Amino acid sequence: MNAFFLTALAVGSLCSQTALAQKSTAKGAQQVLFDGKTTQGWHTYQKQTAEPAWSVVNGTLKLNPQGAGHGDLVTDKEYENFELTVDWNITEGGNSGIIFGVQEDPAFHATYETGIEMQILDDQKAEDNKKPNHLAGSLYDMQAPAKNVVKPAGQWNQVKLRKQNGHLTFWLNGIEIVDTQMGSAAWNTMLGNSKFKTWKNFAAYPKGHIALQDHGHEVAFRNIKITQL
Repeated sequence: MNAFFLTALAVGSLCSQTALAQKSTAKGAQQVLFDGKTTQGWHTYQKQTAEPAWSVVNGTLKLNPQGAGHGDLVTDKEYENFELTVDWNITEGGNSGIIFGVQEDPAFHATYETGIEMQILDDQKAEDNKKPNHLAGSLYDMQAPAKNVVKPAGQWNQVKLRKQNGHLTFWLNGIEIVDTQMGSAAWNTMLGNSKFKTWKNFAAYPKGHIALQDHGHEVAFRNIKITQL
């Protein structure tokens, strides 16, 4: 075996190891989605950058409803199987959401046309608090949270949201509150009873952006991290 062949073999082996290491880093390692200082890694839906209504305030990603340039804030990257952790704090009477599986295409005018939502709400005073499956932590308009564990407006709530091969699990403040399998009989029943039953593009894409909803109320987020599964 000549020296050239040995060198080529060594280089090939090193490249393979590097590729495996990069793949390992991409899947299974927790990544920070919000650095606490900038909106890097995010942009307003259908825009190139984050509109001014979204800004960084005291280490939080905050929506100012009186600010200029509105719209949902979405990740630059798309995700399919992941575990997302995030803290949120909503003002009195406020409404927002975490929406995932979002397709950014001119054919769709809003993130919720394609994405699935974990509801963020002031359960006590928000207008949209009349249905159990519209309360904080719910799989919006489909499955109500199993327990009422949300903290009042003005306090921080901690989310863990997992999507793995279509299996959705939501935790709020350390308590599991939603568990369902996309495409199952139970899912199809919930979908058929929801506002989305005739929306052919809703929840139709396994991979997509993650969005923080601009619902016209002041809301803040922090500690946004993701692990790709």
